[in-house]
Amino acid sequence: MAKKKKSSSNDNKTKKSSNGFFKKVISSFLLIILIGLFASIYIAYNNIYKHNLIVKDGSKLYFYIKTGSNFNDVLRSLKQEKIIRNEMIFEWLAKQKNYTNKVKPGRYAFKEGMSNNDIINLLRSGEQDPVELTFNNIRTKNELVRKICSRLEADSTELFEIITNDNVLDSLGFDSENILTMFIPNTYSFNWNTTSRAFIKEMNKVHKKFWNDDRRKKAQNHHITPIEVSIIASIVDKESNNKSERPTIASVYLNRLKKGMLLQADPTVIYAIGDFTINRVLSKHLEFDNPYNTYKYSGLPPGPICVASINSIDAVLNSPKTNYIYFCAKEDFSGSHNFSSNLNDHNRNASKFQKALNKRKIFS
Repeated sequence: MAKKKKSSSNDNKTKKSSNGFFKKVISSFLLIILIGLFASIYIAYNNIYKHNLIVKDGSKLYFYIKTGSNFNDVLRSLKQEKIIRNEMIFEWLAKQKNYTNKVKPGRYAFKEGMSNNDIINLLRSGEQDPVELTFNNIRTKNELVRKICSRLEADSTELFEIITNDNVLDSLGFDSENILTMFIPNTYSFNWNTTSRAFIKEMNKVHKKFWNDDRRKKAQNHHITPIEVSIIASIVDKESNNKSERPTIASVYLNRLKKGMLLQADPTVIYAIGDFTINRVLSKHLEFDNPYNTYKYSGLPPGPICVASINSIDAVLNSPKTNYIYFCAKEDFSGSHNFSSNLNDHNRNASKFQKALNKRKIFS
C-alpha cells in the first residue's frame, strides 16, 4: 500500500510540472504576441507621426498643386521633387484618410518636422500659404500680365484676353486703352491658384474702395474723372521721382488742360514710340504720329503711360493752385525742376538744361 501512495505522489508532481511548462509556453507566446503588437503599434505610430519631410534648417518648403490635379499627380510631384522620405507610407495613409478623393489645388507651406499625418491634414484642409503679390512701375498691359502670372497660376493668355476685351471691360467701366487705370499698385495677398477672372474681379473691388467719396470729390473739384486723374498721374510719375514736386507738376498739366494747350509731355512721346531706353527727346521724336504723342494730339492721351502710383494720384488730387504752365529739369541733375508761367522764362531754363545734357554727352 505504501508503494502505491508513492506512485500517486509522483504522478501529481509530473502533472504539476507539465502544467507549469505549458503555462510558461503560453506566457512566453503571449509575451511575444504583445511585443510584436507593441512593436507594430510603435512602427505604425512612427510612420504616421514621425517627421517625413526633407527640409533643413527650419526653412519652409512650398509645394504647388495645379488646378485639376488628382492624387496620382500629387504623389508624382512629391516623388519628383524628393520632398518626403517614405512615399509608401504616405500613400497608404492618404488612402486611409481619404485624401485621394479630396485633392485641392494651391500653394502649401511645408515646415521641418511635419509628419505624414500633418502633411495630409494640411493638403486635405486646402489651407494655402498666400502669395504676396506686389506690382508697381508697370508700363504696359503685357508687362502687367507677365508680372501677375509669374506669381499666380492664372493663365497669361486668358488674363491678356480679359484686359483687352472691350465687352468685358465695358461692364467694369473701362476700355482696352484705359484699363491700367483700374489697377492700384500695392502689395496684395492672393491664393496661388487664383484665376484670371478672380484676379480682375478683386482688382476692380480694390479700385472701387480706393476711389472713395473724398477722392472722387477732389477729382470733381478739378473737373476730371478718376480715370483722367490716373492718366495725368501716370505722366507725373514718369516726369519726376521727386515726390515733393509732383503736386506742382500736376498743377502744370491741369493748367494746360484748362487753357486748351497741348500737354507736350516728353514721357508720352517715349511711350508712343515704345522705346523706353530714350534718355533725351529730340525734334525727330516729336514728329512720331501716335495718339499718345501729346506734342501732336491735344488733351489727354487715350490711356495711362504706366500704372500710376498712389503718390502721384494723390499729387494730382491735392495739387495746389498755381499759374505755372511750363517746367523743365534743373541743369544740376538734382531731380528738381524750374517752373515758369511764361515762355521766355521757360526757354531760358530749357536752354540751361540742354547745355548740361550736351556737356554730359547725352544725345539720345
